[in-house]
Amino acid sequence: MVDLLAIVLPVFLVVGAGYLAVWRGLFKDSAVDGLMVFTQKFAIPCLLFTAIATLDLSAELNIWLLVAYYGGATVCFGIAVFAARLLFARPWPDCIAIGFATLFANSVLLGLPVTERAFGTDALAPNYTIIAFNAAYCYLIGITAMEIVRAEAQGLQLVQTVANAMFRNALMIGIGLGFIVNLTGLPIPDVAQDALDMMIRAALPAALFGLGGVLYRYKPEGDAGTIAMLCLLSLIVHPAITWSIGNFAGLSTGQMRSAVVTAAMAPGINAYIFADMYGVARRVVASTVLIGTALTVLAASFWLLVLP
Repeated sequence: MVDLLAIVLPVFLVVGAGYLAVWRGLFKDSAVDGLMVFTQKFAIPCLLFTAIATLDLSAELNIWLLVAYYGGATVCFGIAVFAARLLFARPWPDCIAIGFATLFANSVLLGLPVTERAFGTDALAPNYTIIAFNAAYCYLIGITAMEIVRAEAQGLQLVQTVANAMFRNALMIGIGLGFIVNLTGLPIPDVAQDALDMMIRAALPAALFGLGGVLYRYKPEGDAGTIAMLCLLSLIVHPAITWSIGNFAGLSTGQMRSAVVTAAMAPGINAYIFADMYGVARRVVASTVLIGTALTVLAASFWLLVLP
């Protein structure tokens, strides 16, 4: 267990350093916003672009890998939506935002560094395969469900609303350009790749520090029962379903590791952005992001212990 904590804790110490720096006034709140803009709109898209551009799609694009991960995410989304309605009597728009928190795990800021520290850089290819479809799938499910329950967008308007949310996202742009380079075989000039590599080296450490600063804003408020349910679904149920499907499908050891570790991550900042975009369930989702991120230290250690 000590060895597992040695793998997981450094990631969360960087998050904690960002939290502490903002809490003690050593790093301004406005600086956190600037840091997150740099990482989310520039550095991480460069990371994802390079990863997808160089990904061996014939070897890594495994349908059962995606079914295992997104099957678990979709089941948890459905459970969360109907539990929020039936057990906690939340309005339907709140229920969709609450469900979205279980759908959009923090696959990049937490999933990548935890997997890398546990299994090495060479183990990240299945992570990138999952991430390549993450924003598109989650926004497709979340926005479609929200617009249906609000009945404010139908037909072509609904399609346009979903498309705008997906394809104006910097991460999606980076992934899309990566696929274009991968599929066409366009060469990346060495000087451009060197510049990309410089951005990539800054991406995850800066993003983790910034994540800590952002989490300082999220005071633990809201319905304790709903928060507990979301943490249970995100940290235990989702990876358990992914592990079960992966075993049934005979995923390789590397694919199982990436899928289960990614599934065991807490809801990401995008879960709060989604709730804030619609102005519903913001306190509950923000509290879940904060508490779930802290609990991921234990959840990730547990799943690393279970995995081969």
